[in-house]
Amino acid sequence: MDITIRRMGAEDLDGAARVHGLAFVRQRDSRAWIECNFRAHPRMQYFVAEADGRVVGYIHWTQKSGFRPEVVLELEQLAVDPACQGRGIGRRLIETSLPAVKAQLAERGARLKHILVTTRADNHAQKLYRDTLGAEVVAAIPDLFSGDEVYMVARNVGESK
Repeated sequence: MDITIRRMGAEDLDGAARVHGLAFVRQRDSRAWIECNFRAHPRMQYFVAEADGRVVGYIHWTQKSGFRPEVVLELEQLAVDPACQGRGIGRRLIETSLPAVKAQLAERGARLKHILVTTRADNHAQKLYRDTLGAEVVAAIPDLFSGDEVYMVARNVGESK
């Protein structure tokens, strides 16, 4: 499967919403969720993974707490079509999109400081976040959304990631 990672455009909203619905089955109104966040650019930035002309994954980055010179960036969502999981698409989404987000920050005179990730405590993607970002669990909140949630932080990533 040949995968292309690129910045998401308005033409990708339906495809990203399809993947969201498949990956986050307890959430509703996928199209509305994706579209309202997509329209909040540059605070929120989306990238998609495309194969054979269709979206098979996406990543959603969010700047936290205002436009600051040192940015705390949240990897808010990472989703891959379940039929395409296990092929390194999530890793490629992180590794390809993060330099583009850093470049956008640099254009406005900002730099990346920390990356925040929240996920279910039982989500195996924690390993991906540790391996690609250097994120470590710093807190856990019992029964937050659909289960226990962990907060992971990759500190002082600056230019190193």
